[in-house]
Amino acid sequence: MPRPAAAPAVRHVQVGEDGAGQRLDNYLVKTLKGVPKTHVYRIIRSGEVRVNRARAAADTRLALGDELRLPPVRVADTAADKPAPPREFPVVWEDEHLLAIDKPAGAAVHGGSGVSFGVIEQLRRARPGATFLELVHRLDRETSGLLLIAKKRSALTKLQQQFRDRDTGKTYAALVQGAWPAGRKVIDVALHKYLDAAGERRVRTTGADDADGRRSITLVKVAQHYEGYSLLDVTIKTGRTHQIRVHLAHEGHAIVGDDKYGDFALNRELARGAAFEGLRFDRMFLHARRLAFDHPASGERIELQAPLPAECSALLARLSFPH
Repeated sequence: MPRPAAAPAVRHVQVGEDGAGQRLDNYLVKTLKGVPKTHVYRIIRSGEVRVNRARAAADTRLALGDELRLPPVRVADTAADKPAPPREFPVVWEDEHLLAIDKPAGAAVHGGSGVSFGVIEQLRRARPGATFLELVHRLDRETSGLLLIAKKRSALTKLQQQFRDRDTGKTYAALVQGAWPAGRKVIDVALHKYLDAAGERRVRTTGADDADGRRSITLVKVAQHYEGYSLLDVTIKTGRTHQIRVHLAHEGHAIVGDDKYGDFALNRELARGAAFEGLRFDRMFLHARRLAFDHPASGERIELQAPLPAECSALLARLSFPH
């Protein structure tokens, strides 16, 4: 359990590259860990927070080198909490602007929602000299493959804009049940995000007239048909939560190993080695295998690829081709 810290005192903080360009409120929420957001906004409104000795609004954009005066606030002392263990991940690309890694399945990209730490926290611990490391985008915990991390705020903003504008080429490898019809190339079905009875995030398909639905487009190409399965190349034109998983399940071809929208009986058989003798497969077969984007500094078009993980290749090797 976090324990109360020592008596709080006024703090003076200089904004580094990690805070340049951020709104004041967002920067304080991140800096004053454990302080309720309502309290953060109160000390901003009251003028107790000063930026370069002047009052500032919550939406003030901070600049590199700005001097902040923070009033005494009591924050939880998390020193007793177990820190994220430092960890490096397979590097696909790296320069002074960005880092691309091949994320393993089962690793959350960040802490939260019952996960104490993720890839970004572990990388920061493994690279204490790095002044800036931020996720450009996200992958589901169960999904493996290419993940971009910015090493400069300028790179982060430019890359995120490309993701928003759909200027990135993202292709996933997905193994699904059944024979995917070769003519079914576009899925244009709206998605609605909600919480189930246990408070877990879920997504369902919905009609185009649903005010809470968001248009979602997925492109599908058959890479290989197997007996009882299909290996697909999937490209997303919109980046909705669980989009690929829900769209493919909606079409009657759930992703193998999907513990939220898949065939739970088949998943259990695969995990315990009953489906293929001597082979246990206990993950979701969804892998971000290709990512294309313009380099945030040079503008050069970069195309990265991550090969299928060994466990996915091993499963494919056990499948037979259709007669």
